[in-house]
Amino acid sequence: MSFRKVGAALDAGPMRLYGYVSTKEELLELMVDAVYGEMPLSEVKGEWRQALRALAHGMRRMSMKHPWFPELLGSRPHIGPNALAHLEATLAAFSETLGFENIDDVMLAVTTVKAYVMGAIQSEVTELRIERETGMDKERWQSANGAYILRMIATGRYPTLGKVVEKATHPSPDVRFDMGLDYVLDGIAARHLR
Repeated sequence: MSFRKVGAALDAGPMRLYGYVSTKEELLELMVDAVYGEMPLSEVKGEWRQALRALAHGMRRMSMKHPWFPELLGSRPHIGPNALAHLEATLAAFSETLGFENIDDVMLAVTTVKAYVMGAIQSEVTELRIERETGMDKERWQSANGAYILRMIATGRYPTLGKVVEKATHPSPDVRFDMGLDYVLDGIAARHLR
């Protein structure tokens, strides 16, 4: 991302952008906030699990739509009005939940889910980028490398990997995302809702 590319996309010169933003970081923050604005706040409601699940799915949806988005999520907290509204709605979902009276516990639960989401979507977005750049989707990659993997498993040095190749169901990205999210949410519930 550069001022020149953004200017070209807006059919304006890069110098014209400096009349609106003074740094690249400011531009990136505005872009992130615009994406948060595309995620309906009405989804981030209800009890804490429902709110965190909605936030996770919204972030994943936006990351598939805007592949640059996950790269910007790991930086400092976003302070645009849309990002702050989402954070407020997420934190507020804990306000009536026994076991989450300590705001530090609430923050840790939210950041734990966000860390899972960022890792999961970064992997998905990277896979999509590699497919676009190489023209090789996951199935073609597996076909090209399958014989090698089978030879390596046959050495006997990778018995657990052999189980993965032979017995794992390899669910779709949607199912994998939901299952991983359930693991995280169940862990948070086990720790705080005893």
